[in-house]
Amino acid sequence: MNVMRVVQRVGILLAATAGGLVFAGSALAHAAMSPSVALAKNLQLFSLAVPTEKESATTTMVELTPPSGFSIDSFVPAPGWKRQTQTKGTGDNTTVEKVTWSGGKVPTEEDALFQFLASAAASKTYTFNVRQTYSDGTVVDWSGPESSDTPAPRVEAKSSLGGGGGSKTLAIVALALGVLALVVAAAGLIGRSGRRALT
Repeated sequence: MNVMRVVQRVGILLAATAGGLVFAGSALAHAAMSPSVALAKNLQLFSLAVPTEKESATTTMVELTPPSGFSIDSFVPAPGWKRQTQTKGTGDNTTVEKVTWSGGKVPTEEDALFQFLASAAASKTYTFNVRQTYSDGTVVDWSGPESSDTPAPRVEAKSSLGGGGGSKTLAIVALALGVLALVVAAAGLIGRSGRRALT
């Protein structure tokens, strides 16, 4: 592949990622999956962030129902939370149908964050159902359309990133940018948490 073409594609990818980060910053009030755009048929790290919006209540339980074709392989430990998984099949054919994290106490204006390795089977948009329970018994179903107050988290899986024939170089750059986005998001959460701890 021509070096200039690689540079152009990386530039396009950087611009798309920057736009995604701006969108992520404006959508902090909603449950969200990150990255929102991913490579199909590629095992990668995903994050689910669920905001605590109620005053004087904490998020104590989060349930995630992944769509068909989106396969969760393994989970990153979430300190302070107990995880239960509902699966079907055995061995390599095991499919995670539902995940429930309980026992946490995430206060107002902070996000519950859960991470896992997963892959999308095909190039299409995957819609997730997320159910959030507060300490006062209130339940929020993040399962509505994008225009609603409680939109369902979505991931758009693509056969390649950067436009045009797939390239190992672009895949590596996309993965690196995804990791960078997660680091930036985690730093923001830690910074917000640190400021809130002083009050």
